[in-house]
Amino acid sequence: MIVTIDDNSGFCFGVTTAIQTAENELQKGPLFCLGDIVHNGQEVERLASLGLETIDYDDLRTLHNVRVLLRAHGEPPSTYHIAQRNNIEIIDASCPVVLHLQKRIRETYQANHGKNTGAQIVIFGKKGHAEVIGLEGQTNNTAIVIESISDLHLLDFTRPIYLFSQTTKSVEEFEQIVAEIKNKVSGIGYPDTVFEYHNTICRNVANRVKRLQDFARSNDVVIFVGGQKSSNAKVLYNNCLEVNPCTIFVSSVSDLTPEILQQCHNAERVGICGATSTPKWLMESISEAIRR
Repeated sequence: MIVTIDDNSGFCFGVTTAIQTAENELQKGPLFCLGDIVHNGQEVERLASLGLETIDYDDLRTLHNVRVLLRAHGEPPSTYHIAQRNNIEIIDASCPVVLHLQKRIRETYQANHGKNTGAQIVIFGKKGHAEVIGLEGQTNNTAIVIESISDLHLLDFTRPIYLFSQTTKSVEEFEQIVAEIKNKVSGIGYPDTVFEYHNTICRNVANRVKRLQDFARSNDVVIFVGGQKSSNAKVLYNNCLEVNPCTIFVSSVSDLTPEILQQCHNAERVGICGATSTPKWLMESISEAIRR
């Protein structure tokens, strides 16, 4: 049995930077993080052992004179207002790609706000996701969040539509949504309706799909390692499953059941891969457990 770890899997640039920032700042003293620094329980536990304390928005409102790390997902303007009011020092590790997307949405909102254009700012993303909360905040929480084509009934196709995407969504799904909106706009007899769409999916994520699928095809069994809370993990896992039905989702070594280990034992090639929120050390631990 040959066990291989995918070289292209693991933390993306934004997550790597956030974790390195946390490790550096912890050496200076106590540090809080607003929300899980990454959607991977094992990595959160590792950083907690180094002293990083995870807090929520309710905690943030009660804290004063402390240091708080903002993770790669980005934050709405309200977070910065609370920090300023409570004399909280912000260590901003927001991903540059997310910050650029926030800026584009904010500018679109400001260009239409108060002008009676009836503009609808639409975000293709997961409701309640940390990044999406930050994006909604750029529109004073007036943006419409859609999770799939089935949510398009929330839109008024006679009014301007400005479509953006959460950075970790599927390019294929985004393109399907764009095509469906075009069909609906033309189908209701309003050809002059403004419809602007912006593929704001992170290229790092989008480019991983083909490489990941090539890796999945080259193995008999694929062990996909991802956090249960990770939107990106779910997307990339399904991408692997499309080309290799023997793809198994696990979050930790403890998920390797006797049945999974037997399936690996019967295979000639076992591939281990993961999401942009999956640490390399976790994939290595799972590889070692399978070899044992």
